[in-house]
Amino acid sequence: MKISYNWLKSLIDIQESPEEIGKLLTGTGLEVEGIEEIESVKGGLKGFVIGEVLTCEPFTVKEKQLSLTTVDIGAGEASTIVCGAANVRAGQKVVVATLGTTIYFADGKSFTIEKRKVYGHPSEGMICAEDEMGIGTSHDGILVLDTDLPNGTPAALYFKMEPDYQIEIGLTPNRADAASHFGVARDLKAVLGREVTLPSVDKFAVSAQKTDFTVTVENTEACPRFCGLEIQGVTVQESPDWLKKRLLAIGLNPINNIVDITNYVCHTLGQPMHAFDADEVKGKQIIVRVPEKGTKFVTLDGTERTLSGHDLMVCNAEEPMAIAGVFGGQKSGIKAGTTNIFLEVAYFSPVWVRRTATFHGLKTDASFRYERGTDPNMPPFAIRFAALLVQELAGGTILDGVIDHYPKPIENLEIQVKHKHINRLIGKNLDDDLIKTILESLDIKVLTDDAFEMTVSVPPYRVDVTREADVIEEILRIYGFDNIELSEHLQADFLSGFPDKDADKLQMRLIELLAANGFNEIQTLSITKPAYNEAIQSLAKGGQVTLLNPLSEELSVMRQSLLLTGMESVAYNINRRQKDLKLFEFGRAYFTKQEEGQDKKYKESKHLGLWLSGNQQSETWLAGSNPVTFHDMALAVQKVLKAMKVTKFDTQDANSPVFQYGLTYLINKKPVVSLGLVKPSIARLADVKQAVFYADFDWEYLLKQYSEKVNYVEIPKFPEVRRDLSLVIDSATSFDQVSAIANKTERNLLKAVNVFDIYEGEKLGEGKKSYSVSFILLDKDKTLTDEVIDKTMQRLIAAYEKELSAVIRK
Repeated sequence: MKISYNWLKSLIDIQESPEEIGKLLTGTGLEVEGIEEIESVKGGLKGFVIGEVLTCEPFTVKEKQLSLTTVDIGAGEASTIVCGAANVRAGQKVVVATLGTTIYFADGKSFTIEKRKVYGHPSEGMICAEDEMGIGTSHDGILVLDTDLPNGTPAALYFKMEPDYQIEIGLTPNRADAASHFGVARDLKAVLGREVTLPSVDKFAVSAQKTDFTVTVENTEACPRFCGLEIQGVTVQESPDWLKKRLLAIGLNPINNIVDITNYVCHTLGQPMHAFDADEVKGKQIIVRVPEKGTKFVTLDGTERTLSGHDLMVCNAEEPMAIAGVFGGQKSGIKAGTTNIFLEVAYFSPVWVRRTATFHGLKTDASFRYERGTDPNMPPFAIRFAALLVQELAGGTILDGVIDHYPKPIENLEIQVKHKHINRLIGKNLDDDLIKTILESLDIKVLTDDAFEMTVSVPPYRVDVTREADVIEEILRIYGFDNIELSEHLQADFLSGFPDKDADKLQMRLIELLAANGFNEIQTLSITKPAYNEAIQSLAKGGQVTLLNPLSEELSVMRQSLLLTGMESVAYNINRRQKDLKLFEFGRAYFTKQEEGQDKKYKESKHLGLWLSGNQQSETWLAGSNPVTFHDMALAVQKVLKAMKVTKFDTQDANSPVFQYGLTYLINKKPVVSLGLVKPSIARLADVKQAVFYADFDWEYLLKQYSEKVNYVEIPKFPEVRRDLSLVIDSATSFDQVSAIANKTERNLLKAVNVFDIYEGEKLGEGKKSYSVSFILLDKDKTLTDEVIDKTMQRLIAAYEKELSAVIRK
């Protein structure tokens, strides 16, 4: 559910920031899942300022009339701007898009203002028309302002563009009372102790003319309350900006003033409503009934639906007009030529609405609220509020004869609550006065109270409060879960043990990870060529396994590595014009191992192999095709390690005869992963001529490192600090050495080290390179001061100068 911060502020006094409101709401049980700033104008007029045209000199280029202007934008020195508008004059106050400002157009295109020459004249900005700012559609000329605001003032202040924020609440099904801005404001009222102010309906008045409409409710179980009134002489048109902004802020598209008013009332009060074209209501009769099974009905979306025989419908004298509480009908909906309307506000049974919405597969804003339970006491206020808005935005006359069919009022629910249960369930003894204050702030009245028990009256809109425990939960969520202290002696027994590792599940998890990153799984033969084993002898963990009765000389041994059998798949795809390849395989390698005094034993080990070749992605209009690199393979390897919860490892050069260059990852000093560029001589054995990167994982050892245990730590409350150094070091020095020295020198504050630029050139001298390194510092207990940061960086500099003979570049 989406809530607008500014909309909320119109109902309750809020000085807190959106983030603070988010924390308060989450604490009450209305979990805030996200907060997003909303711009009423794309870009929020960032970079647009008020300027004053100081001089204006016309000139002509190719029969085009232009002006060379100087404009004071409050920057100290006037800006030169070439302007093509015919109405630009010296002395005007204008809006200027400064250098670096992005201009957005209605067709989705945009461009950024840069300093450039226009027909030989320098231009340092743009004097803007309405459409170039996004505040209108006019392009007849520049917008001339009538203002005394100083030059350089942000244009957003002149146009009073107050930022809004969309608050996303993960509303649980039981909190129907909070499915509106009013409902959310009620929770804030209880937490902050401030009053909620609803719009006034004191000016509601009807004319002397009597309405001809009548209402009949045939099924009072499905529709306990029905309110309606008629308004004549309305004008259907576009809604004003304030109303459109309100709806857009929560993701709704404005339609017209009448429909927008019904949506506005729904999201303000949590009370759905519907507007009918009164001239389409045959017989001036509103009948709430259940039509026969098989009745056809066309909804507002143009879809013909077949009624189930259990669908409550709002009908006229001859036919259905709307699915009650779910969706309106196409025929009686508001149209551009509508002049008379009938407003309907009702309380429908949640059971009936849910059954109908599920049967027809319809989920609307109305059904969302009715299914959970609305307030049966809200319709009279909602219909008056809506009628006043219609008069304000569409004109018209409210006819005498406001209908309120409510034969059996729904009473408040009385619940007995024992004081000892309050203290027992909350885990803390709360003061009686505090309990009463909390309950009354939630509109739960305390009818009686003694030393042992209280009786409370719960309003019907709180459909989730039906038992003693529910009332106690209300007290707790407003008092605050965080305000309940935990006893030092609190303990719990944990009886179940951790489950054994499931190798198959872990393997499937990695398969899904690799597939999600664009890899395709292959399965190759375990029987291979003797020449392959000879070529990769250095990778073998033992002797060769030879078949006793091979089918051919070509396939007479068991493979000792996945490398070359996978390279055959690479060749197969390349030969069929599939040159961009990301492949992986879980497979086994086979070898013999003979220990002293024992017969030869056969061994097998499971491995994971990755192959990368070709381009990272196919060429598109947006981006060219770039060949895969060693770093792409290294990234894939690190994703696998992270998925296996391996965060600590060492690296060293992969001195392998199969790699042209590469790395080996070591866990607990044991080589676990080797990756690199396959030597062309090895690749040619499988008839592969293009570059291929390969990674080999010792899956069995990696599996042993995996642990289901998870350690959670609180997110730091204090900000990180980044500092950069540029180090001139020997070309042979690796980043691992740079990182290791940093972690050894500063163990407490240093959280991350990263190299973001490498430079090698004649200016540095032979055998030298420059590393630009960033350091992330964080103290989880307090904000870092400049003094502490500077001392830390000086220690790092001294360590690099001592251990690497590094020169610090300024």
